Amino acid sequence: MLFGAFLLLCWLILLIRYPAKALPISLGALAGLGLVASWVLWQESRDNHQLSRLQVNLNYAPDSCPADRPLAFELKNDSNAAVHELHWEIAAYRPGETVNLAQRLYDTPRYTGPGDLPPGESWSTCLPLPTLRSGYRPSTLEFRAERLQGTFTY
Repeated sequence: MLFGAFLLLCWLILLIRYPAKALPISLGALAGLGLVASWVLWQESRDNHQLSRLQVNLNYAPDSCPADRPLAFELKNDSNAAVHELHWEIAAYRPGETVNLAQRLYDTPRYTGPGDLPPGESWSTCLPLPTLRSGYRPSTLEFRAERLQGTFTY
């Protein structure tokens, strides 16, 4: 923080003392910074658009999944790019309510997707339950994948 303030003060002194030399350099640096920022924002919006095209289904299925991983997870890639990396969190809700009943603890499982999933392909697996608040049975809850974060290969 102190170093940044020192750099800003030096830049202002140079801009006031030598405006003919410092102003073109400052404008060039500002233009370069603007180009980098616009490229990052464009890439982020492109990835968010691709994430919105993924279909994720979560169901409590203790009969078709192992006892330690009773959540059936299915992912369908409807985007036009391959999913390279995918992370998410699981939330649990009572039907018709908006209060997340899954506790976010330090030892909460980290959910990651398949390696590379081409466009149009599906992937399914069984996942462990998140830690639920006491008094709730998993069979009475709806599970959703939230906070999807991912990268795509174009």
